[in-house]
Amino acid sequence: MIVKYGGNAMKNVELRRTVAHELAALCREHSLVVVHGGGPVIERELERRGLRSEFVRGLRVTTPEAMHVIEMALGQLNKELSYEIGSAVGLMGHDSNLLVAEPLGGELGRVGKIVSVNAELLRKLLSVGLTPVVGCVAVDKRGAALNINADTVAGAVAGALREGVIFLTDVDGVYRHFPDAASLVEQLSREEAEEGIAEGWIGGGMIPKVRAALDALRRGAAYATIASGMQAGVLERAAAGQAGTRVVP
Repeated sequence: MIVKYGGNAMKNVELRRTVAHELAALCREHSLVVVHGGGPVIERELERRGLRSEFVRGLRVTTPEAMHVIEMALGQLNKELSYEIGSAVGLMGHDSNLLVAEPLGGELGRVGKIVSVNAELLRKLLSVGLTPVVGCVAVDKRGAALNINADTVAGAVAGALREGVIFLTDVDGVYRHFPDAASLVEQLSREEAEEGIAEGWIGGGMIPKVRAALDALRRGAAYATIASGMQAGVLERAAAGQAGTRVVP
């Protein structure tokens, strides 16, 4: 399966290491690909350099200067997370053209959409017992870096491998009336998702997650679940459909 480990779920280093150990345990039962974001790490490095963050439709506006910082910050986090999981290989988009994308254009700057995923590279690593850990920087046709939303990358990887995907984030799933716990949606169809986005109860950073889940299903993923990475033990329950919001066609 594919697990997208969200940047906001990595704020606490001890929790990050706990989840990394859970990922390592899961690797002993399943072939696993980990895709990670790094929002808080990126934010910190941008602030250090006096670069302002701006978001449009839940996506970070990325200038060429910001792209350089993002690539550096995610590269470091990629190696740290690979070490914490163990028997893992950290990868970014330029490694054997793992992630090839094209710019979305307009006000988003160096933000792209995935054109292709080198699924064969991932399969080869999995076949020898290594866990690919994928950072969300892709390359365009000229080899220049593009910032890709990590949810989008996870969805594209899940579709390319035709496997299930779990999006770990900092909330328990999709809510109709956040933060009312009773309004957590256990199952969300495409029609309901589009309705939620139009009506506004799916908004902000949840929009890319839901869109990525739907895209993963469209590309051939077995299932897509959005769940919290802020608590221990959630991975196994999410994989069994017992935690979070499962998105269905």
